[in-house]
Amino acid sequence: MITTKEALFGIVLPQENMRIQAQNHIDALAIPHNSLGVITELAGKLATITANMKPIFDHKELFVFAGDHGVTAEGVSLFKKEVTKEMIGNFLKGGAAVNVFAENADAKVNIVDMGVDGDLEAIYGENKIINRKIANGTKNMVNEPAMTRDEAAKAINIGINLAVDAVKNGANLLGTGDMGIGNTTASTAILAAVSGLAPEDITGRGTGLCPEDVAKKAAIIKKVLARRRFSRNDSIGILSMVGGFEIGGIAGLILGAAYCKVPILIDGYISTAGALLAYNINPAVKEYMIFTHVSNEKAHIKMLEYMDVKPLLHLDMRLGEGTGAALAMPLIDAAAAILNKMLTFAQANVTPAK
Repeated sequence: MITTKEALFGIVLPQENMRIQAQNHIDALAIPHNSLGVITELAGKLATITANMKPIFDHKELFVFAGDHGVTAEGVSLFKKEVTKEMIGNFLKGGAAVNVFAENADAKVNIVDMGVDGDLEAIYGENKIINRKIANGTKNMVNEPAMTRDEAAKAINIGINLAVDAVKNGANLLGTGDMGIGNTTASTAILAAVSGLAPEDITGRGTGLCPEDVAKKAAIIKKVLARRRFSRNDSIGILSMVGGFEIGGIAGLILGAAYCKVPILIDGYISTAGALLAYNINPAVKEYMIFTHVSNEKAHIKMLEYMDVKPLLHLDMRLGEGTGAALAMPLIDAAAAILNKMLTFAQANVTPAK
């Protein structure tokens, strides 16, 4: 087990010479310049991250972090918090969207209990989930901080070590996912705290709220932020104030992937809230993250703009679970295949453009 301090100290930017080598090779491929667009950009990033001109991603793992949220008592979701643990049952049956997409991508799905309100092992049996429960859900952020600072730090460290252990066991491509009723409220509050954007300008429908309930949700976030003293640069403080245990786990998984120099696929809105916290802790992690899609939750694009990153896909999704990360995995394989199999002009005996 490594400490968060050790992980942060070990995160460095990828080698610039690998980026140049990858770009030179891509420019020499027997295709018109930039004719494969984002896919060739992705190929270059994969080579740079892995320091390998022929990367292969034959051990993919998705981590779906789960946790409940005390703020659901304020009516910020159409679903009751019991749905969190019920959906975990669906994940374990292999019947959820993330299971279907992950199977298609030949990826393992790991369910991590970070803070679900219930004894999942008693409900579903032992050894079916990764039990890293910190508490039975967060506190109601309206009345008190969602968690203690120590709990926030613990959530991040758990994610770091899950990434490190997965890579030690052979994983070479990681993906993030989430499950937690109420977590769009936490994610919106995180964005508002980090960026300074007004909650009323970024709060979305979540599970499908009507306009009146969206306004109520924004007002709750605004009230919470007005009551608390915090620094925009203090990710642990922000996580403790308004976050979720699963969001902290996601942030840690990203930091751990960067420490291990392994690419990590970032799912939708909730995962990007975790990415925002990780980026706020150490901006170098941006070079290891691949943002898979943009949600139609309107604050998601604001998060991406804040970090100056572009998503691979625009599919009008807002599910979470890790579905976007799983959908993007075949694109990762396609981009790697460019490096492994495509010929250059010289190798193909094709005359390049003037």
